[in-house]
Amino acid sequence: MTDLIEALNAPVADPGTGPVRTGTPVSRVDGRAKVTGQAKYAAEHPAPDLAYGVVVSSPVAKGRITAIHTEDALAVPGVVQVLTHLNRPKVRGFDIAYKDMTAPAGAPFRPLYDDAIFYSGQPVALVVAETFEAARYAAALVRLEVAQEPHDTKLSANLDKAYKPKPLKAGFEPPPDEKGDADKAFAQAPVKIDAEFYSGVEHHNPMEMFASTVIREPDGHLTIYDKTQSSQNSRWYVSHVFGLSKNKVTVRNPYVGGAFGSGLRPQYQLTLAVMAALHLKRSVRVVLTRQQMFSFGHRPETLQRVKLAAERDGTLRSIYHQAIAETSPIEDYVEVVVNWSGLLYACDNIKFDYKVVKLDQYTPIDMRAPGAAHGVHALEVAMDELSYALGMDPLQLRLKNYADKAPVEDKPYSSKELRACYELGAKRFGWDKRPLNPRAMKEGTELVGWGMATGVWDAMQMFARASAVLHADGKLVVSSAATDIGTGTYTVMAMIAAEAMGLPLEDVTFQLGDSTLPVAPIEGGSSHVTTVGSAVAGVCEKLQKTILKHAQKLNDSPFAKAKMRDVEFVGGALRLKKQPEVALPLTAILNDSGVVRLEEKYLMLPNMLKQRKFRRLAHSAVFVEVRVDEELGVVRVTRVVSAIAAGRIMNLKTATSQVVGGIVWGISQALHEESYTDHRFGRFVNHNLSEYHVPVNADIHAIDVMFAQEDDRIVSRLGAKGVGEIGIVGVAAAISNAIYHATGRRLRSTPMTPDKVLAGSDSSKA
Repeated sequence: MTDLIEALNAPVADPGTGPVRTGTPVSRVDGRAKVTGQAKYAAEHPAPDLAYGVVVSSPVAKGRITAIHTEDALAVPGVVQVLTHLNRPKVRGFDIAYKDMTAPAGAPFRPLYDDAIFYSGQPVALVVAETFEAARYAAALVRLEVAQEPHDTKLSANLDKAYKPKPLKAGFEPPPDEKGDADKAFAQAPVKIDAEFYSGVEHHNPMEMFASTVIREPDGHLTIYDKTQSSQNSRWYVSHVFGLSKNKVTVRNPYVGGAFGSGLRPQYQLTLAVMAALHLKRSVRVVLTRQQMFSFGHRPETLQRVKLAAERDGTLRSIYHQAIAETSPIEDYVEVVVNWSGLLYACDNIKFDYKVVKLDQYTPIDMRAPGAAHGVHALEVAMDELSYALGMDPLQLRLKNYADKAPVEDKPYSSKELRACYELGAKRFGWDKRPLNPRAMKEGTELVGWGMATGVWDAMQMFARASAVLHADGKLVVSSAATDIGTGTYTVMAMIAAEAMGLPLEDVTFQLGDSTLPVAPIEGGSSHVTTVGSAVAGVCEKLQKTILKHAQKLNDSPFAKAKMRDVEFVGGALRLKKQPEVALPLTAILNDSGVVRLEEKYLMLPNMLKQRKFRRLAHSAVFVEVRVDEELGVVRVTRVVSAIAAGRIMNLKTATSQVVGGIVWGISQALHEESYTDHRFGRFVNHNLSEYHVPVNADIHAIDVMFAQEDDRIVSRLGAKGVGEIGIVGVAAAISNAIYHATGRRLRSTPMTPDKVLAGSDSSKA
């Protein structure tokens, strides 16, 4: 604990200031490039003879295109072409050609493939011109004739059509089989909660809008700068859709201006930009408008039911968690929503049910902590409600049912410091001063409430490759086709390599964001540090052994008989641990060996035989203070304390930043983000940032983040887990619980807008 406090209070190191140690707070190595504008994003890469494409979107939700009138658009000066399903270049017809590495079961959307329209906002044409302004104006002149068909976009009206989806999405775990007899245990228990929850659609709105710049070389090679969470996934997709050799396509994404799920799958602007480049044999850029950012996927609308039963002393006897979510007409999009209820609390009787309903909308897409943001919210609000039914402190109820093994699987956790999170967070927040009854605290015109919730997320590891090259001048270049969506990947990977090789951070470069680099997984699920970080550590270990071999062969080498266990890499030199005065600079070893560079490659494969014996999770405890103006229904989140257990923290500064960002998003989920659908037209009507509300500075107050000490060598060789997702999980539930403590009004749905606070119910459900 002392080490953690010292680390939190330590001065933040700037990149390029000498030796670095993982776990310390280090500023981003890419920070200067970003704040000075040197970092180029997908729509900022120049190309000679560049044309600009603007997408024409369908105004109807379902039907068949009977005619597209493009003559007025083509008459605009500077317009080069209007691409439609009638004149697009050849694409493959099989569904499998459009399946990217994260595609769910079903038939993926094929832009401009035929005359079918299955959702409002679907791209139906691409206007290409010499200037963006000409393309934008001409796009407004394209006229569409459609034979409309009846559509249905209302989840609540179609619950009878819900079905169990096929579990074919990568990373999707179907709900486990029932443990015990949850219905019988519920019926017999003396204290019961039966609650329904509604979570509306949320939309991704990253700072950088989706864009693709396709640069066509004279030999026909395509270099594509794409907003994506995996350059290799986009390259895979383009190669398969258009039947191009992988050697003919390079995708780059050196900088990504926010994503968190929206860039997991290739979006339609990529397909259209490549279409235009192939058709016109020139470079093309396509950028979506802010309104079109609402047209390619969203966090799905979800209805849930949670039933909890307990003995009068708080012992849980039954957990039942049901969810019904939306999917599209063409794919079975699925999320892990209900499974979390079998991971947190000890209980002998647990039952799950998860179904989806097809609606005439685009396939939903992962958004930060997909499934958990909704599922854990419902569970944790129900737990809070149960605590009041028992007359028990909410934290004590959770501790009473603390699980030392994963309840359904009966597996040990690879590590679990959730109890430490509860202790750290409660102490920092001052939870022991909380009155048990609602409406007990007030300041001025505002009621004050304190709420808490638990968070949980998977600690995942995939496979990855990395290469490391040590040059004769002592500079180290480490490479992997990873992605940095603003999470600090550049910095953390450079830190891991610098520490391993004993080099100052300024002598290490980490290369990412290029499909030609060694294979890396898609950046998602908080798995990059555990996966790519482990690959970086592995390749550096191989490089260490190679350097030692060269040092052993030098004339009169003091390392001739040394083993790896006898040496260390410190200060840019190889030295003996027991005789630190015996050292050779790495530059001298290379120069005396007559080599200008040493290169090693490494394939990191998870130890699945070992890992499958454990349940691998990150945990959190979130404590929230709200102030509620009952006359206006306005809720202010004035204080958040979040304690995180996520293995070893590689960079305290970027990890803290990630959790703070997750908390801000959790506040947004709880109070602000709400999509409105006009079901007459099957259309999102508030598709802009003036009406789709997200928090601004005035909405965010004190946020305090701390990390429990945890070291998990089962999840990764680094002892690390991941922090990208866990920061948001449980935040909305803690806010809901705090609102109840302030007002005595139970709001189970999100967002908890002023009208619901005033009504004291969730009467505004869709």
